[in-house]
Amino acid sequence: MSQATKRKHVVKEVLGDFVVPTENQQIVKVTGSRGNNLHETVTAQGEIFLVSMPTKFRKNIWIKRGDYVIVDPIEEGEKVKAEISSILYKDHIVYLQERHFWPEGFTIENKTNQQKGEKNDSEEKDEKEASASNSDDDDDDDLFVNTNRCTYQYSESEDEEDSDEEDAK
Repeated sequence: MSQATKRKHVVKEVLGDFVVPTENQQIVKVTGSRGNNLHETVTAQGEIFLVSMPTKFRKNIWIKRGDYVIVDPIEEGEKVKAEISSILYKDHIVYLQERHFWPEGFTIENKTNQQKGEKNDSEEKDEKEASASNSDDDDDDDLFVNTNRCTYQYSESEDEEDSDEEDAK
């Protein structure tokens, strides 16, 4: 299987499958990356430990601080106590909350973050409505935005003015 085909299937699995944690799995929050495909996580109870990323996700799926993942415990692990089995995005979190699988410790944290964000909600809604009218039906909120690159905004009105001036000459 080619690398591109493998990546396509892994991304489809991560984004499309809505999984529920089994009895031995748990939901944890990523607090940082420790390198070598290891991530520091915290449970809803406050326990901090390292988890490893399996090879199928490496160079195909990226996770960052603040993301939630479902992990399988590793019995023989001293420092690395679990392995990531699934990465949770916004839709997955809503799905788990509706079915009451979401840990209470993370629910309280999410509510405080929502209260802080309510102040700016009216401004964000106006911007989202304006962009929604200009964009397709695709939801690009979960896509990674590289903040290290400059963003350019082009205006069509400048191009029209330039061509009008050239026509007048």
